[in-house]
Amino acid sequence: MPKLVFSRHGLSEWNKLNQFTGWADVDLAPEGVEEAKEGGRKIKEAGIEFDVAYTSVLTRAIKTCDLILENSDQLWVPTIKSWRLNERHYGKLQGLNKKETAEKYGDEQVHIWRRSYDVLPPLMEATDEGSAAQDRRYAMMDPRDIPGGENLKVTLERALPFWQDEIAPALKDGKTVLVAAHGNSLRALAKHIEGISDEDIMDLEIPTGQPLVYDLNDDLTVAKKYYL
Repeated sequence: MPKLVFSRHGLSEWNKLNQFTGWADVDLAPEGVEEAKEGGRKIKEAGIEFDVAYTSVLTRAIKTCDLILENSDQLWVPTIKSWRLNERHYGKLQGLNKKETAEKYGDEQVHIWRRSYDVLPPLMEATDEGSAAQDRRYAMMDPRDIPGGENLKVTLERALPFWQDEIAPALKDGKTVLVAAHGNSLRALAKHIEGISDEDIMDLEIPTGQPLVYDLNDDLTVAKKYYL
């Protein structure tokens, strides 16, 4: 039975400051480091042994992945990084304090930007400070693929090819897979895996530091889902 484990990265420095993060490359806060270590210990206690791990190209997810593997005595497991597992891009909201943004634009507008499935945030231009277009980790990408802002729908659309080309084939080969990524990229994949509706996905929260385990059938439908 294929086994898939999702782990949302631990608390980041900007999570702690209540700031929109998105594609900004923010490090883990000390609490986030401890969350990732604890996740690794829970995985070890559960006896889960990975064959391959996937993560984004953002530091907070990469470190979470490494800490989980290290604390489950599996640091040697091959790890593949992809921008397609990055957090949702929050456009011009990135770096802004969420409370202050709500005070400026209103709670309802910020709620729509954050939680609507298909409403985009204010978009960042390629020339804006902090744009991913100026980050060399994305230099090999087609500039048209570098977002200026995303909603959950767009996040799923760019994560899905990685699922279909990399993660799903590994699972179909019977491999046990770790995906250490971000709240919204994991929610997008969960929507696909579980067949969650556009409306219901907005209520799904994946907590930091708690490994989410899927026991899958051979056709990758969900047989069992549980947190460690």
